Amino acid sequence: MNIMIVEDDAALNRGIALAFGNSGDTFYSCYTVREAKDRLCRELPDMMILDINLGDGSGYEILKEIRRTSDIPVLLLTANDLEIDQVTGLSLGADDYVTKPFSLAVLRARIEALKRRCAQKKEEERYRIGELDLDFGKLNFYKRGRELTLSRNEQKLLRLLVSNPGQIMTRELLIDRLWSQGAEFVDENALSVTMNRLRRKLEDDIKDPRYIQTVYGQGYVWISPAIQRRHP
Repeated sequence: MNIMIVEDDAALNRGIALAFGNSGDTFYSCYTVREAKDRLCRELPDMMILDINLGDGSGYEILKEIRRTSDIPVLLLTANDLEIDQVTGLSLGADDYVTKPFSLAVLRARIEALKRRCAQKKEEERYRIGELDLDFGKLNFYKRGRELTLSRNEQKLLRLLVSNPGQIMTRELLIDRLWSQGAEFVDENALSVTMNRLRRKLEDDIKDPRYIQTVYGQGYVWISPAIQRRHP
């Protein structure tokens, strides 16, 4: 896994990376909120170790930004052994936390637990539905063995529908989930455009849909009953 360490204590940052040098994972370091945000604009890690108290701001800023678009595992480092800090971090979407000072053995155990949960979650995000083969963990999508190229919003929309089969997903909910930041400013036509593009890639005949059905006046529903979990 590619693991980002966001910690302004340079010695501790390097120490964590060195301590896990034989794990087979790749660690890269950031020391400020700004540096972490710049790095996230270029690439998203598989996991993050995030200090709450950084020199130029709060790690909560980074956590909030990540959770707008991603559910990668985030482990918080905090010097405050206070319940409010733990509750705040978990409520913002952190997966676990470790209070300073900590032993590297404890940190290693927490990271390994998160890696196992992450691997299990990715496995659960693999589906075979009719002629579709969908892997949301690796972002691989196929129809009759032919790879489908889906935009980021098409992937998010497909994931929402597939994970809620038979349930009507309202237009309001889909707009909010696809454009979580500034959804109130999104033209409602944007959802229709994204949905039409996705349908043209999935359906043989969009006038006689096999997978996505419009519920007029409400939204959309995934109607295919043949959903199977994929196994390696």
